[in-house]
Amino acid sequence: MRKRFLITGGAGFVGSHVVAELLRQDADCVVLDNLSTGHRNAVLAGAKLIEGDINNEKLLDQVVGDGPWDAVFHFAANSLVGESMREPFKYLRTNVDNGTRLIESCTKHNVNRFVFSSTAALFGDSDSAPIDETRLINPGSPYGESKFMIERVLYWAHKVHGLKSVSLRYFNACGADPAGRIGEDHDPETHLIPLIIDAALGRRDRLQVFGNDFNTVDGTAVRDYIHVADLADAHIRAVTDMDDAAQAFNLGTGHGNTVMQVVQAVERTLGSKVPCEFVGRRAGDPMSLVASSNKIQAKTGWKPAYNNIDSVVKTALNWRESHPLGYAA
Repeated sequence: MRKRFLITGGAGFVGSHVVAELLRQDADCVVLDNLSTGHRNAVLAGAKLIEGDINNEKLLDQVVGDGPWDAVFHFAANSLVGESMREPFKYLRTNVDNGTRLIESCTKHNVNRFVFSSTAALFGDSDSAPIDETRLINPGSPYGESKFMIERVLYWAHKVHGLKSVSLRYFNACGADPAGRIGEDHDPETHLIPLIIDAALGRRDRLQVFGNDFNTVDGTAVRDYIHVADLADAHIRAVTDMDDAAQAFNLGTGHGNTVMQVVQAVERTLGSKVPCEFVGRRAGDPMSLVASSNKIQAKTGWKPAYNNIDSVVKTALNWRESHPLGYAA
């Protein structure tokens, strides 16, 4: 019998790649997305798209109640660190209220497996790496705080109602579908690699680099860039190997790159220079975020297939060149 999954935010960047991998594995996928940041064309043929918002309790009750579901994947959220520093209540209200509403509906309709898209922003600033699951949680932004609050909701959903869950704390999601069908398309674009590529291709005047006075090899911030296809693989493994608990795993490659090292990777791939402009740091931006994925590797056997920045850049460039207007094309 085919497995059946509900994916909130499945028209977004990471969610759509999880849907693509589930379809490849012959699963039945239903996507619930309000398309505020997601794209209808990011939901591949074979999946059912329901356009709607989690805050519509009547719709949510209908969708979650239309089970049974092998699991619910929850991606739908506001997800910009900088914006959350300017509009904290938007993040604390929307992400927490909507996530709690969904989890409550899952307990009501006897869903017993839940996978949550959490974040590395739980850990705030870090001057050492790698970060494992024992690291003190100290969110550096309302965005990170909102994700941690949902992790706590999941803890109590298991404690009281027996809902099994896994929270996956990503570092920097990037790259694109290796087959070139889907990729990044944000408005405005905020992710580093597509911004670098657009600057290299002359689609924007220059790349703004936020901060060059960090205590790193070149003064720019360090991040663990993890390919979106590897993230999709980890999400699906989490469902298969889920314990009777509310667990959390960090996801990353285990090594970081500075912003300028990513710029250099794009320059190597394209054979052209990237015009850059250094500006001040953004509020809430940690100096370094690099993950230890030892826990999930031991649990599920997951390992990132795209373990160097050049392989990630190549897939992102393929998507960006073949879809210059993103999904609008």
